[in-house]
Amino acid sequence: MELGFIENADSWKLSPHYFPSKAGGRPSWLSLGDVPDMKDISCKSCNKQCVFLLQVYCPLDANDNCFHRTLFLFMCQNRTCHSHNSRLPFSVFRSQLPRRNDYYEFEPIDADLEVSFSPILEKHGINLCRVCGCNAGSKKCAKCSKIYYCSREHQLLHWKNGHKESCCKDNLPVSFKLLFPEYEIVTETEPPCVQPADGDDRALTTPLHDVEADGSGNAYSTAELEEMAMKATKEDKIFLNFKERISVEPEQVLRYQRGGVPLWVSRQHQPMVTDIPPCPCGSKRIFEFQVMPQLLLHMKVDSLDDGGIDWGTLAIYTCEASCSEGKDYHEEFLWKQDYEKTADTAKS
Repeated sequence: MELGFIENADSWKLSPHYFPSKAGGRPSWLSLGDVPDMKDISCKSCNKQCVFLLQVYCPLDANDNCFHRTLFLFMCQNRTCHSHNSRLPFSVFRSQLPRRNDYYEFEPIDADLEVSFSPILEKHGINLCRVCGCNAGSKKCAKCSKIYYCSREHQLLHWKNGHKESCCKDNLPVSFKLLFPEYEIVTETEPPCVQPADGDDRALTTPLHDVEADGSGNAYSTAELEEMAMKATKEDKIFLNFKERISVEPEQVLRYQRGGVPLWVSRQHQPMVTDIPPCPCGSKRIFEFQVMPQLLLHMKVDSLDDGGIDWGTLAIYTCEASCSEGKDYHEEFLWKQDYEKTADTAKS
């Protein structure tokens, strides 16, 4: 199991030809063919455009077509779309390339040498939205004809946030509240986790005398009490295991293990095999990585007091064959699991 952590990095080191894993900012697209546009990354709940959340560079040694391979995750910022356990406000895409391809050199560039990616975009006629980084097509500022946008909404946002002053002048840096803060994601192997002593369930059980009557004052039967205690015990064990595993490295924002098993936060709403749809190529989808709630702190969307966005974990499932059929960006599957109100879900 590989763990991902947030680190500050120079923005140029997060450009596509350095093949980064990153969170926030604009996506660093891998393939420059069929780059997703605003319709491709629209929210399945409100139909508004999602914003780039993170990407993971994860090549597969056993597949020549996956010498370069990146998974991209987008999220809707409309907080009303984030209902309990709903995956509708998220989109996941997979892109991959062989070592010899149309966009990148066969030999990697020096990781310590700053090289602009703009000439590669210009060579292939790729126009990206200055605001969000998705495919803008031919839509551009009518005045300077230098800046491209995916929508009138983003053109107006850019105009209000600095382009009004910089139009027809040398490009001036402009930041957008629309985007999440940008960081590099670095990985390291998960250290061993200290497990509780066998049979030590004292912290996991719910005392029967604490639940011996329902809200109306009616007494529960012994069988009902035992059933409630059993359910509470199973729930508490899963959540306790979640807390113990992440407590070893509490700053982790990502867990990666292709073909592994997610670290669930709750017994509730774990997917059945039939809940994970197969890839359109016919191959089944397997677990690849999960996003941890710690990322919310860095993206600054975790304030529940004012209706912030929250999750227990986001599990990403991808084509087992990592097929190359269809477009250059293959949509994959996400499963969202939220904290259960019945469990002691205070974050630590």
